[in-house]
Amino acid sequence: MLLKVRSLLFFSLFVCFSAFSAEIDTVTTHSLSMNKDIKAVVVTPDSYSKTEKFPVVYLLHGYSGNYKDWIGKVPEIQEYADRYNLIIVCPDGNYGSWYLDSPEMPESKYETYVAKELIDWIDGNYSTIKDRKGRAITGLSMGGHGALFLAFRHQDMYGAAGSMSGGVDLRPFPNNWDLSKILGTYAEHPDRWDKYSVINMTHLLTPNSLALIFACGRDDFFYDVNVNLHEKLLLNNIPHTFISAPGGHSWEFWSEAVKYELEFMNTYFKDEKK
Repeated sequence: MLLKVRSLLFFSLFVCFSAFSAEIDTVTTHSLSMNKDIKAVVVTPDSYSKTEKFPVVYLLHGYSGNYKDWIGKVPEIQEYADRYNLIIVCPDGNYGSWYLDSPEMPESKYETYVAKELIDWIDGNYSTIKDRKGRAITGLSMGGHGALFLAFRHQDMYGAAGSMSGGVDLRPFPNNWDLSKILGTYAEHPDRWDKYSVINMTHLLTPNSLALIFACGRDDFFYDVNVNLHEKLLLNNIPHTFISAPGGHSWEFWSEAVKYELEFMNTYFKDEKK
């Protein structure tokens, strides 16, 4: 069987954006598991109507960021929502949650929030396709890790997943980004660092169980771990798209990468309708 894996390079593309007509809502959701309110940005396309069901892409921010990052740094996502006729949801990941239910901080349950509570809230308040076939998730850096982590563990909730400059293996970075606050120190809890690293979760996948895309710049400090994930997926015969391109850990890279990832997810949604 031919394995459908692509390693792609970005190319320059001139795009003339018309005035954005998508609507931006800032909403307040509630997490029962953490007993607190959490904000999110929700982008609905110009075509949005209660009489139609729309696919949803959950778009996660990185470490030290917040729910406003994507719409503030890449306002073009409004145009993508219009172009692909989908809803984009940007939740708050609380600075450095890594989108986990932390074994070290029981009050931090962002896996439960994003993969369960937030989806229930969005499906209850917007006209969505309430099925994994109409739901995807991606993000940058910490959010790239979070998107794959959540999708691998909750394949009943997401049909497609992506990552941009994701920290897909946490173990090489034991002293960075408050990871030890979330997992405990690597010296004391190496088993946790193994368990919560995406690269060690590929056994949860079967061929085509998830539509997968991930990207990383060749000057990024996460590049090597992304290449390692790409090679492991190849070894396990898991179809995926891996984008290797010039660039570092920057908004310049992510603003390009998100175009390709949303196009990929739009193709997935269309294929699932057939």
